[in-house]
Amino acid sequence: MQDSIENAAPPASATLAASRGILDAFRLDGQLALVTGANKGLGQGIALALAAAGADILGVSSSSAEESAALVQQLGRRYVHLAADLRDMGVLPELVQTALREFGRLDILVNNAGTIRRTDAVDFSEADWDAVIDLNLKSAFFLAQAAGRHFLTQGRGKIINIVSMLSFQGGIRVPSYTASKSGLLGITRLLANEWAARGVNVNAIAPGYMATDNTAALRADATRNRDILARIPAGRWGQAADLGGAAVFLASRASDYVHGTVLAVDGGWLAR
Repeated sequence: MQDSIENAAPPASATLAASRGILDAFRLDGQLALVTGANKGLGQGIALALAAAGADILGVSSSSAEESAALVQQLGRRYVHLAADLRDMGVLPELVQTALREFGRLDILVNNAGTIRRTDAVDFSEADWDAVIDLNLKSAFFLAQAAGRHFLTQGRGKIINIVSMLSFQGGIRVPSYTASKSGLLGITRLLANEWAARGVNVNAIAPGYMATDNTAALRADATRNRDILARIPAGRWGQAADLGGAAVFLASRASDYVHGTVLAVDGGWLAR
């Protein structure tokens, strides 16, 4: 057994050669990333990081993305905006077809778009439940399915799902958000189990408390803001740019042997 293990190991020269090219392994030159919710916040930060690494961006959102487009173009990359309601399941396969039609390829999918509703569980409405689950979980799965069909055919592809600290914890007053993000982490692992051997990487990023529209109410509440900051070892709210390194890693060849994992970008929240 020991001999077979040793014989399976690559020669030291090959390992050294791979190490010398490690920075190149993070490059995304010539690739296309489809990023949902790329018009602002975390999605914009991820899109900019991928563009800085060399990728063109197909940004999907329900509202204007002029700022994101301008910033990506300043990095020398192409940005195409698609206005779409991701809760319309019929539009999701068309997004993949648009990528192939406009760019001739699709290499990376970032399921970032999401929403939140805050109400005590005892008063939570079915409408608020459906609004969050349909966007955060249902659309993410079926867009991954649509992209996955293309990735499986070409034998490669990267899917990055944006989950949450509430994929690990219960939270308060956000039952549908907690359910959606817990479910999306489970779907990430399921897809990795099914697709890893066929060249498709499916992983997740779990942002901590980030300064976005979704947390505006928390940051405006002096008591909640103080309590949250006191629990973050880094001592500050995260910024969209903080997700860039994790996104580029999971989108690149540097993560080719990473499947079904979740990278917490949380200022140390989960370590507390």
